[in-house]
Amino acid sequence: MPQNSPNIAWQSQDRSSTLYHGDSLELMAELPAESIDCIWTDPPYNLSNDGVTCISGRMVKVNKGEWDRSQGVELDHEFNKTWLAACYRLLKPTGTIWVTGTFHVYPSVGFAMQQIGFRILNDIIWEKPAPPPNLGCRTFTHSTELIIWATKARKGKDFYTFNYEDMKAENGDRQMKNVWKISVPAKSEKLFGKHPTQKPIELISRCLRASTKPDDLVFDPFTGSASTGVAALSLGRRFIGCEAAQEHIDLSVKRLAALN
Repeated sequence: MPQNSPNIAWQSQDRSSTLYHGDSLELMAELPAESIDCIWTDPPYNLSNDGVTCISGRMVKVNKGEWDRSQGVELDHEFNKTWLAACYRLLKPTGTIWVTGTFHVYPSVGFAMQQIGFRILNDIIWEKPAPPPNLGCRTFTHSTELIIWATKARKGKDFYTFNYEDMKAENGDRQMKNVWKISVPAKSEKLFGKHPTQKPIELISRCLRASTKPDDLVFDPFTGSASTGVAALSLGRRFIGCEAAQEHIDLSVKRLAALN
């Protein structure tokens, strides 16, 4: 068996949800076509460029690991096309996908989606109320990230899930806008350790509340600290995830096991 061939790292008691340790492209090739209701994922942003940022008042390196280092514009785009094409195969005809990013990656992701055949529905602007300061003082402070929401559903033929009335009710009986002010992960979300790009449960949960139904199957090919899994399971959805790094698998297993 290849060193990074996917193997089960965690499974729910009813075996309906599974976390795999290994290469996500290998796993996606093994999963059945048109079996996933929704994909929520946080792919590499390619930000590890030996620069610096500010965390808790301290200057620290932005490097997160080799997995986050750019291979050049062309190779980065080919990678995005490859994993997004694998996601397209897995989604049901009515399925939707959410992909996070900054300006370093979302132009490529959005273009790749259109090349593959996805229909982009929305871009969600996630505004962070207290972003880290810009140490270089040569640009505006980076306080947002983008989430692209797209579907495999053909316009006028297939109907994807959008719980419009629920979202309206959550927003004081008014249509919810695409700018969401949500804080970064709280300390309670880091009890078992930290992931350098961890996303808040509330951000993922809102996306899943909007676009899935109870017992739907949610997939995340870049699981990280399993925040997608925690959000999905907490909402009564099923979950499949894959992560290559052992330290992140260890963290994910602890978080998922705590839900039981």
